[in-house]
Amino acid sequence: MSGFDAGLKTHLQTGQATTARCWAVTRRDGEMLGFTDHDMDLSFENVVFKAETGLSAAALQQTTGLSVDNSEAVGALSDAAIRDADIEAGRYDGAKVRAWLVNWANVEERQLLFRGTIGEIRRAGGAFEAELRGLTDKLNVPLGRVFQKPCSAVLGDDGCGFDLSTPGYTTDVPVETIEGRRVFRFAELAGFYPGWFRHGVLRVLDGEAAGLSGLIKSDSEMADARVLELWHPIRAEIAPGDTLRLEAGCDKARETCQAKFSNFLNFQGFPDIPGDDWSISDPTRAQVLDGGSRRA
Repeated sequence: MSGFDAGLKTHLQTGQATTARCWAVTRRDGEMLGFTDHDMDLSFENVVFKAETGLSAAALQQTTGLSVDNSEAVGALSDAAIRDADIEAGRYDGAKVRAWLVNWANVEERQLLFRGTIGEIRRAGGAFEAELRGLTDKLNVPLGRVFQKPCSAVLGDDGCGFDLSTPGYTTDVPVETIEGRRVFRFAELAGFYPGWFRHGVLRVLDGEAAGLSGLIKSDSEMADARVLELWHPIRAEIAPGDTLRLEAGCDKARETCQAKFSNFLNFQGFPDIPGDDWSISDPTRAQVLDGGSRRA
């Protein structure tokens, strides 16, 4: 039991049954929730772990090497704990999870047993089951540099380096007219020409859908309105008057990087990389047969 909390180890060796399990869930929007299978609330690390929330966990499977530790959390859906609407909105997708074994008579005696994220969530009959994935799950994600003509960075990330708070690249506006939580109509967006927000991000700042966002598919101007359409609907209700933040979009072209963002030094694409046609070309198919470079 190397690394195990000494106080909890001593307590367990006495054979006393005063232990409980606690879980802390940090959603993607930053909200933290605490749960315990004890019959009274517990508190430590600035988290209140609520009792009688209907949440419990299956046995934790821990392995050595690079295999992924995993478990399951099961519970009842309720407005006081985990709401079906929040799961549907995606607020628990990829949420961080920590699980402890705690001596409820002295919460200073505790051991962190699991740290990971929520994976697949299944809902049925007023209950839910959530897959818990350990930290080594991230090692299953392919990593590496992509060599392609368009830029491989995401606007505003470390590779791009552009500051989206720069004046003229974001604006906060109230919802005016919305169709199917996907199409937004505004009387005008003064100061931004049509197409400025195409490939950008629409973020909801308040209301029922606060913290959610969507990628902008198109930004066009019609006779009586400016219309922004998302690729997918926002996964919660949005009402007129809710505040949106619109972020400028980037189509990953070097011309856009230079002209729209003045950020060409951070361009992460390879616009002059040879394509398949060039790599398999032979002299008899070349247009100019002077012995020079075909890339000239």
